[in-house]
Amino acid sequence: MPNDAAEQQQSAAAALKHADLTLDELWVRYFALGGNAGLVEVDAYLHGLNGLDRAQRDVLAHAVNERLDELTPPRRAGYSRHARADRSRADSLEALVGLLEGAELAPPERLPALLDGAAGLLGVRVAVLLADKEERSLHPWSADGTRGGPTLDLDTTPAGCAFRELRVLPVESDGRLLLWVPLLDGAERLGVLRVEVDDPADLYDPELRARCRWLAMLVGHLVTLLGRYGDAADLVRSPGPHAPAGELASALLPPPTAGVDRFVVTAAGNAYDYALSDRTASFVVLDAGGHDSRGLVVATALATHRSARREGLGLADRVCAVDEAVRRTFGPTTTVTAVFAEVDLTTGGLVHLVAGHPAPLVVRAGRRVDVLGAGSAPALGTGLRHLTPAEDLLGHEDWLVLRTAGTTAARDERGEPFGEARFAESLLGEAAAGRPPVEVVRRLVRAISGHAASREEVTLVLTMWTDPRRITP
Repeated sequence: MPNDAAEQQQSAAAALKHADLTLDELWVRYFALGGNAGLVEVDAYLHGLNGLDRAQRDVLAHAVNERLDELTPPRRAGYSRHARADRSRADSLEALVGLLEGAELAPPERLPALLDGAAGLLGVRVAVLLADKEERSLHPWSADGTRGGPTLDLDTTPAGCAFRELRVLPVESDGRLLLWVPLLDGAERLGVLRVEVDDPADLYDPELRARCRWLAMLVGHLVTLLGRYGDAADLVRSPGPHAPAGELASALLPPPTAGVDRFVVTAAGNAYDYALSDRTASFVVLDAGGHDSRGLVVATALATHRSARREGLGLADRVCAVDEAVRRTFGPTTTVTAVFAEVDLTTGGLVHLVAGHPAPLVVRAGRRVDVLGAGSAPALGTGLRHLTPAEDLLGHEDWLVLRTAGTTAARDERGEPFGEARFAESLLGEAAAGRPPVEVVRRLVRAISGHAASREEVTLVLTMWTDPRRITP
């Protein structure tokens, strides 16, 4: 084991010669493990031209060693301190398997207690905090399975920062040593894990961080899975009363965020659907505002569209099927506006139809916002026939934005609407900031809600190609 930084640098440079990695490939691995030095800095360090702090040296050494483990020669780049014996991979596997087995027949409220046992095997203490459905606060899920303890604001706390930026965040506060770890199910943000350690060096241990991410991935899956069998997690995230029709529509919605390869979709609101495959992504956003039974209308439209899509119908035929279902079920006085879109993920080809609804927007490489005005038809429920979708082409730096009228119609106390220009300006600002897609949608919805003097129904769907590391920790 190296005794000083110079020896550690030399061991990393020597080990890299046997790792069969280019500098770019090494840096990608290093960055994925939480490294924050740039490519040029890493190159200079490996050539002995500059230094890195101890935590970053260890992350880089771990990236080299992981590759050496893949190639299986007995060469190692040294860490600045010895790994703790109680953090063997066997302990990690035992913790994850124990959590899986314990959750097999457990009610959802037992998950926090099961997590305590898994955390003990990793030598840490863990608590779950779930984000409310409005994504304003994080709420502790106590060991007895109920909502308990002080809430944490998403915009002003370290826990909220880890949630917003999708990164593991070390914090030393009030004598406590904490790692805030994003809690996700796939690409969907659910909350954070609070991981408490005893040694300050543990906050920057790449092995411990990796194992906490594994634990968070499993817990995120279990929160969603067990939610199918009970209400405990939902009562933590959204304890208030809910209208039955709204519950029906919400039950049909896919997760707010999902991705395939480099393509991601993220949504907010209660009237959207999407489907992703290797080659195609299809989307629909609906607005049944103004109807007393709008939850039932939305549920009918979503279910009809999903059924038609699974039957293999083309976009125009699916729109006609939804139109007929709304007209037949609710009569001629009920109409629904909607926008339907489909993207060919291999070519970027876009087809879309707009039924009495705000037109799709495309943010072109973060530089301008285009309104796709073609492909318009009357609202659903009016007897649509012989529809012709419009076509466009998306580049790999473009965003496709589908929304309801509430995104621009929300009015402040003086009656001034949020407006198309302000919405477009907000989109360009978010594109320049480079935040994770899911955080972009949250911030846009917050901006609209902050402008509105009264509650405005807003549904927003954002799709883009992106680096997978922007949607996972």
